[in-house]
Amino acid sequence: MTFHWYDWTGYLGVLLVLLAYFLLQARKLHGNKLGYQLMNIFGAFGVLLSLTFGSFNWSAFLLEVAWIAIGIYGIARGVKLRRLER
Repeated sequence: MTFHWYDWTGYLGVLLVLLAYFLLQARKLHGNKLGYQLMNIFGAFGVLLSLTFGSFNWSAFLLEVAWIAIGIYGIARGVKLRRLER
């Protein structure tokens, strides 16, 4: 079995998403903080790359697009809330 760069990108993406969720459950990260959102966005992007260049799967692709959109929403909402607190 040959591993390409996009395979490794996908594995790293999965690791990032799972690590973010674990750290959230361990209360080491907060779900409304930038670090958590970025881990999810970059993780989902890594999986998207592996799906795009490797074996494509529509259901997984849509899940990762939604994961990125939710992460971007979380960042935008956090920025808006911080502006309102000033």
